[in-house]
Amino acid sequence: MRDVSWITEILPHRPPFLLVDRILELVPGRRAVGIKAVSMSDPVLSGHFPGYPVYPGVLVVEALAQVGALLVLESQRDRNLLAMFGGIDRFRFRRPVIPGDVLHLEVELLWQRGRAGKGYGKASVEGEVAAEGELSFGLVPREVRTSGGVET
Repeated sequence: MRDVSWITEILPHRPPFLLVDRILELVPGRRAVGIKAVSMSDPVLSGHFPGYPVYPGVLVVEALAQVGALLVLESQRDRNLLAMFGGIDRFRFRRPVIPGDVLHLEVELLWQRGRAGKGYGKASVEGEVAAEGELSFGLVPREVRTSGGVET
């Protein structure tokens, strides 16, 4: 199991946009499994939707993309690369995700050629699929961005 300190060594994301709490399993080049606990204290839930909080589907996709990025970057073992989200294909939302749910996030690498690839992601709650589909990515050099431009 890998915790948030390991995750933040690899991903540039930070709260509130770091959407993976832990990695439970990681098989380099094959698959990764992580979790995200959805809490009413998440600021996005106060407005989505008042009186009926639902975790936004786009954030479920982003959580899967972050697990996928961890899989791909750990497989590369090159800390000078970032995984950039490229898009989704054949993605379906099967059930709402609500406060108190723990998302089980699984990503399997379907293919990778050079610095581009695609994975299949599935987000579940207590064994019930909440969302699933394909996520594409590209690997780019890690750069430090400043207000004045880009530093390498």
